[in-house]
Parts: sequence; structure tokens; C-alpha cells
Amino acid sequence: MEDLENKIVSMLKTIYDPEIPVDVYELGLIYEVKIDEEGNVTIEMTLTSPNCPVAESMPKEIEDKVATVEGVLSSKVNIVFDPPWDKDMMSEEAKLELGFL
Repeated sequence: MEDLENKIVSMLKTIYDPEIPVDVYELGLIYEVKIDEEGNVTIEMTLTSPNCPVAESMPKEIEDKVATVEGVLSSKVNIVFDPPWDKDMMSEEAKLELGFL
């Protein structure tokens, strides 16, 4: 399971927020990745803002790309806004990239 989770995280790191030049994982938009025994993946994530212009397209892109990972049977994204996203959720790498450090 840990190997599959690592593959999923690697895939998530290829998906970028179109407004910010950092991937969705390093931005801190991914709250949780759950994998059941059959390989069904559920991802809890948020958006930088409830009015985010990619609110409809980004979850679908994530579902589609994660579904291509070997070992994944299905992929589902749930958008949550609790807790709300803020810049403190970004990784050190993302903060460096965006000039916050």
C-alpha cells in the first residue's frame, strides 16, 4: 500500500494549479489519500479559494490521472473547504518557489 501511495503522490506532483506555478501536492491542496484493499482511491482536497476558476476541471483531472497509476482500480476526489486552505499549508519547497521564504 505504501508503494502505491508513493506512486499516487508522484502523480499528484505532476498536476499544477494553473494560477500558481506549484503542484497541487506541494501547495497543500491534498488533505488525504485513502486506498482500500481493491485499489479504490479517495482523495480529499481543497482549492485555494471556493471561487477557484478550476473548481470543476481540476478534480476531474486529478481523478483521471490518478486512475492511470498502476494498481489503482478507481479514483474519486472529494472537495472540502474545512479546514480552509492558507499559505501555511504549502511545503517548504513551495514557499521557496513562490518567494515566501
